[in-house]
Amino acid sequence: MAATKILIVEDETAIREMIAFHLGRAGFITFEAENCKIARKLLVDEQPDLALVDWMLPDMSGLEMVRMLKRDRDNEDLAIIMLTARADEFDKVAGLEGGADDYITKPFSPRELVARIQAVLRRAASVDGDTIEEGNIALDSAGHRVTANGNEVRLGPTEYRLLQFLISHPDRVYSREQLLDRVWGANVYVEERTVDVHVRRLRKALSPDGSDKYIQTVRGAGYRFSSK
Repeated sequence: MAATKILIVEDETAIREMIAFHLGRAGFITFEAENCKIARKLLVDEQPDLALVDWMLPDMSGLEMVRMLKRDRDNEDLAIIMLTARADEFDKVAGLEGGADDYITKPFSPRELVARIQAVLRRAASVDGDTIEEGNIALDSAGHRVTANGNEVRLGPTEYRLLQFLISHPDRVYSREQLLDRVWGANVYVEERTVDVHVRRLRKALSPDGSDKYIQTVRGAGYRFSSK
Protein backbone atom coordinates (compact mmCIF):
# COMPACT_ATOMS: atom_id res chain seq x y z
CA MET A 1 0.00 0.00 0.00
CA ALA A 2 1.31 3.45 -0.92
CA ALA A 3 2.23 5.75 1.93
CA THR A 4 -0.27 8.47 2.82
CA LYS A 5 0.66 11.91 1.50
CA ILE A 6 0.08 14.93 3.73
CA LEU A 7 0.31 18.60 2.79
CA ILE A 8 1.38 20.91 5.64
CA VAL A 9 0.24 24.52 5.13
CA GLU A 10 1.92 26.55 7.87
CA ASP A 11 3.78 29.85 7.58
CA GLU A 12 5.95 29.39 10.68
CA THR A 13 9.01 27.47 9.52
CA ALA A 14 9.88 25.91 12.89
CA ILE A 15 6.36 24.54 13.40
CA ARG A 16 6.13 23.33 9.81
CA GLU A 17 9.44 21.50 9.99
CA MET A 18 8.61 20.01 13.39
CA ILE A 19 5.33 18.64 12.03
CA ALA A 20 7.04 17.27 8.91
CA PHE A 21 9.70 15.56 11.02
CA HIS A 22 7.24 13.75 13.27
CA LEU A 23 4.91 12.79 10.44
CA GLY A 24 7.87 11.42 8.52
CA ARG A 25 8.79 9.30 11.53
CA ALA A 26 5.20 8.02 11.58
CA GLY A 27 5.53 6.84 7.98
CA PHE A 28 3.77 9.67 6.13
CA ILE A 29 5.08 11.44 3.04
CA THR A 30 4.92 15.19 3.61
CA PHE A 31 4.92 18.31 1.46
CA GLU A 32 5.37 21.78 2.91
CA ALA A 33 3.79 25.09 1.95
CA GLU A 34 4.29 28.42 3.69
CA ASN A 35 1.28 30.04 2.01
CA CYS A 36 -1.85 29.23 0.05
CA LYS A 37 -0.29 29.94 -3.34
CA ILE A 38 2.35 27.24 -2.87
CA ALA A 39 -0.25 24.94 -1.32
CA ARG A 40 -2.50 25.16 -4.38
CA LYS A 41 0.38 24.17 -6.65
CA LEU A 42 1.28 21.21 -4.45
CA LEU A 43 -2.35 20.09 -4.36
CA VAL A 44 -2.31 19.82 -8.15
CA ASP A 45 1.17 18.33 -8.48
CA GLU A 46 1.19 15.88 -5.55
CA GLN A 47 -2.52 15.13 -4.90
CA PRO A 48 -2.16 14.61 -1.13
CA ASP A 49 -4.62 12.53 0.87
CA LEU A 50 -4.88 15.02 3.73
CA ALA A 51 -4.04 18.67 4.33
CA LEU A 52 -3.06 20.31 7.62
CA VAL A 53 -4.03 23.97 7.28
CA ASP A 54 -3.04 26.71 9.72
CA TRP A 55 -5.71 29.34 10.39
CA MET A 56 -3.38 32.35 10.09
CA LEU A 57 -1.63 32.43 6.70
CA PRO A 58 0.00 35.41 4.98
CA ASP A 59 -1.95 35.49 1.70
CA MET A 60 -5.34 34.05 2.72
CA SER A 61 -6.84 32.84 5.97
CA GLY A 62 -6.78 29.09 6.47
CA LEU A 63 -10.56 29.13 6.82
CA GLU A 64 -10.91 30.83 3.43
CA MET A 65 -8.58 28.25 1.92
CA VAL A 66 -10.57 25.36 3.36
CA ARG A 67 -13.79 26.82 1.95
CA MET A 68 -12.14 27.26 -1.42
CA LEU A 69 -10.89 23.67 -1.45
CA LYS A 70 -14.30 22.27 -0.59
CA ARG A 71 -15.86 24.17 -3.50
CA ASP A 72 -13.41 22.52 -5.91
CA ARG A 73 -14.57 19.13 -7.21
CA ASP A 74 -10.94 18.02 -7.62
CA ASN A 75 -10.49 18.26 -3.85
CA GLU A 76 -13.83 16.90 -2.64
CA ASP A 77 -12.19 13.75 -1.22
CA LEU A 78 -9.34 15.65 0.44
CA ALA A 79 -9.41 15.30 4.22
CA ILE A 80 -8.59 18.54 6.06
CA ILE A 81 -7.48 19.28 9.62
CA MET A 82 -7.18 22.89 10.76
CA LEU A 83 -4.31 23.90 13.05
CA THR A 84 -4.79 27.03 15.10
CA ALA A 85 -4.22 28.81 18.38
CA ARG A 86 -7.86 29.98 18.31
CA ALA A 87 -9.54 27.84 20.97
CA ASP A 88 -12.94 29.57 21.19
CA GLU A 89 -15.94 27.35 20.49
CA PHE A 90 -17.14 29.84 17.85
CA ASP A 91 -13.88 29.45 15.93
CA LYS A 92 -13.98 25.66 16.17
CA VAL A 93 -17.51 25.59 14.80
CA ALA A 94 -16.55 28.03 12.03
CA GLY A 95 -13.68 25.78 11.01
CA LEU A 96 -15.82 22.66 10.94
CA GLU A 97 -18.67 24.35 9.11
CA GLY A 98 -16.14 25.72 6.64
CA GLY A 99 -15.31 22.18 5.58
CA ALA A 100 -12.59 20.94 7.95
CA ASP A 101 -12.87 17.36 9.18
CA ASP A 102 -11.12 18.10 12.46
CA TYR A 103 -9.66 21.01 14.39
CA ILE A 104 -6.54 20.95 16.58
CA THR A 105 -5.58 23.84 18.83
CA LYS A 106 -1.97 24.83 19.47
CA PRO A 107 0.05 23.78 21.29
CA PHE A 108 -0.43 20.09 20.53
CA SER A 109 1.79 17.06 20.96
CA PRO A 110 3.11 15.17 17.90
CA ARG A 111 1.49 12.04 19.29
CA GLU A 112 -1.92 13.71 19.42
CA LEU A 113 -1.50 15.07 15.89
CA VAL A 114 -0.63 11.65 14.47
CA ALA A 115 -3.60 10.08 16.29
CA ARG A 116 -6.00 12.71 14.95
CA ILE A 117 -4.66 12.28 11.41
CA GLN A 118 -5.08 8.52 11.59
CA ALA A 119 -8.62 8.92 12.90
CA VAL A 120 -9.60 11.27 10.06
CA LEU A 121 -8.05 8.95 7.47
CA ARG A 122 -9.94 5.99 8.91
CA ARG A 123 -13.19 7.92 8.60
CA ALA A 124 -12.36 8.85 5.02
CA ALA A 125 -11.61 5.26 4.01
CA SER A 126 -14.34 3.03 2.70
CA VAL A 127 -14.13 -0.48 4.12
CA ASP A 128 -17.38 -1.97 2.88
CA GLY A 129 -18.14 -2.91 -0.73
CA ASP A 130 -21.92 -3.02 -0.46
CA THR A 131 -24.48 -0.63 -1.84
CA ILE A 132 -27.06 0.44 0.72
CA GLU A 133 -30.40 1.87 -0.39
CA GLU A 134 -32.85 3.53 1.98
CA GLY A 135 -35.61 5.85 0.81
CA ASN A 136 -34.30 7.72 -2.22
CA ILE A 137 -30.66 7.52 -1.05
CA ALA A 138 -28.15 5.00 -2.39
CA LEU A 139 -24.68 4.71 -0.84
CA ASP A 140 -22.09 2.79 -2.86
CA SER A 141 -19.20 2.06 -0.51
CA ALA A 142 -16.98 0.53 -3.18
CA GLY A 143 -17.26 3.63 -5.33
CA HIS A 144 -17.44 5.98 -2.33
CA ARG A 145 -20.48 7.53 -3.98
CA VAL A 146 -23.84 8.76 -2.69
CA THR A 147 -26.88 9.53 -4.83
CA ALA A 148 -30.31 10.91 -3.95
CA ASN A 149 -33.07 10.44 -6.51
CA GLY A 150 -30.31 9.43 -8.89
CA ASN A 151 -28.41 12.70 -8.43
CA GLU A 152 -24.90 12.60 -7.04
CA VAL A 153 -24.47 14.10 -3.58
CA ARG A 154 -21.10 15.64 -2.80
CA LEU A 155 -20.01 14.88 0.76
CA GLY A 156 -16.84 15.48 2.72
CA PRO A 157 -15.12 12.45 4.28
CA THR A 158 -16.68 12.90 7.71
CA GLU A 159 -20.19 13.52 6.39
CA TYR A 160 -19.82 10.42 4.23
CA ARG A 161 -18.82 8.28 7.20
CA LEU A 162 -21.62 9.73 9.31
CA LEU A 163 -24.20 8.94 6.62
CA GLN A 164 -22.69 5.51 6.05
CA PHE A 165 -23.02 4.65 9.72
CA LEU A 166 -26.55 6.00 10.16
CA ILE A 167 -27.94 4.51 6.94
CA SER A 168 -26.40 1.15 7.89
CA HIS A 169 -28.43 1.21 11.13
CA PRO A 170 -31.81 2.66 10.09
CA ASP A 171 -34.40 3.68 12.68
CA ARG A 172 -31.93 3.33 15.55
CA VAL A 173 -31.25 6.38 17.68
CA TYR A 174 -27.64 7.19 18.55
CA SER A 175 -26.51 9.76 21.07
CA ARG A 176 -23.79 12.25 20.20
CA GLU A 177 -21.38 10.30 22.40
CA GLN A 178 -22.18 7.04 20.58
CA LEU A 179 -21.72 8.70 17.19
CA LEU A 180 -18.36 10.08 18.27
CA ASP A 181 -17.26 6.55 19.24
CA ARG A 182 -18.66 4.85 16.12
CA VAL A 183 -17.85 7.46 13.46
CA TRP A 184 -14.90 9.40 14.87
CA GLY A 185 -13.41 6.45 16.75
CA ALA A 186 -12.67 5.60 20.36
CA ASN A 187 -10.02 7.61 22.20
CA VAL A 188 -10.35 10.52 19.78
CA TYR A 189 -10.82 13.76 21.70
CA VAL A 190 -13.60 15.58 19.82
CA GLU A 191 -16.31 17.68 21.42
CA GLU A 192 -19.90 16.46 21.19
CA ARG A 193 -20.82 19.77 19.52
CA THR A 194 -18.78 18.56 16.55
CA VAL A 195 -21.50 15.99 15.81
CA ASP A 196 -24.11 18.73 15.46
CA VAL A 197 -21.92 20.63 13.01
CA HIS A 198 -21.43 17.61 10.76
CA VAL A 199 -25.11 16.67 10.94
CA ARG A 200 -25.95 20.19 9.70
CA ARG A 201 -23.45 19.83 6.87
CA LEU A 202 -24.87 16.42 5.93
CA ARG A 203 -28.42 17.76 5.93
CA LYS A 204 -27.41 20.71 3.78
CA ALA A 205 -25.84 18.40 1.20
CA LEU A 206 -28.96 16.22 1.12
CA SER A 207 -31.46 19.09 1.09
CA PRO A 208 -31.67 19.81 -2.69
CA ASP A 209 -33.51 16.50 -3.17
CA GLY A 210 -35.44 16.74 0.09
CA SER A 211 -33.43 13.83 1.47
CA ASP A 212 -32.39 15.77 4.56
CA LYS A 213 -35.69 14.65 6.11
CA TYR A 214 -34.15 11.21 6.67
CA ILE A 215 -31.60 12.61 9.15
CA GLN A 216 -33.85 13.06 12.15
CA THR A 217 -33.23 14.66 15.52
CA VAL A 218 -34.71 12.82 18.48
CA ARG A 219 -35.02 15.44 21.21
CA GLY A 220 -33.00 14.56 24.28
CA ALA A 221 -31.65 11.37 22.70
CA GLY A 222 -29.63 12.04 19.55
CA TYR A 223 -29.97 11.34 15.84
CA ARG A 224 -31.28 8.59 13.59
CA PHE A 225 -31.71 7.78 9.91
CA SER A 226 -35.26 6.84 9.02
CA SER A 227 -36.98 6.64 5.64
CA LYS A 228 -40.37 5.89 7.21
